[in-house]
Amino acid sequence: MAGSKQSDGNMASDSQKVMKDMPDGLKALMSRAGKEKGKPPVHLWNPDFCGDLDMRIVRDGTWFYLGSPIGREALVRLFASVLRKDDDGKTYLVTPVEKIGIVVEDAHFQAVEMARSAADGGNGDDEVLTFRTNVGDLVEVGAEHPFRFELEEGTAGLKAYINVRGNLEARLTRALMYDLVALAGEGDGEHSGQFGVKSGGLFFPICSMQALAAFEASLV
Repeated sequence: MAGSKQSDGNMASDSQKVMKDMPDGLKALMSRAGKEKGKPPVHLWNPDFCGDLDMRIVRDGTWFYLGSPIGREALVRLFASVLRKDDDGKTYLVTPVEKIGIVVEDAHFQAVEMARSAADGGNGDDEVLTFRTNVGDLVEVGAEHPFRFELEEGTAGLKAYINVRGNLEARLTRALMYDLVALAGEGDGEHSGQFGVKSGGLFFPICSMQALAAFEASLV
């Protein structure tokens, strides 16, 4: 019982720290942390821009506010539910009355778990790759949620991203990236000569087979 009370006290303290200098609309949102069901319709809201907030999502998916990590998962999930990346390339926290800019170093979310399943109505060769993000989203890769691949600057390491909703993306962790590449192979038909992965009836190219061969040769 004492441990539970201490845990509740720590979460309350964490919330109070995060609320410091927070805009009123976000404070009202935070008061409902853990109670909200579903994703708010942020794509329908068009409030005025209220400036930038000292909030940052770093490359490993950790959220920071005023230089300190946000430790309460319910708050992180709540903020994640009102994220929106607009056509100007910037990411905002959006409420019905406020639009506040934040910094995203790489991806908005991290894809932390992958599952394979047979596609509905498909043949034995069809499958769907489903990913869970660090904020609880479940995303089936396909036409509505495609892969995007790019090379990391400086290291030329491969990075994989999944469109989660709107312009928001999740980046696969390094461990999942290795698992995904293990599933990849050469495409057929119009994708012959390309190395990639299948999901939801679609083929997502990673690189050409020629580029793959050159990379493998460089490792010898």
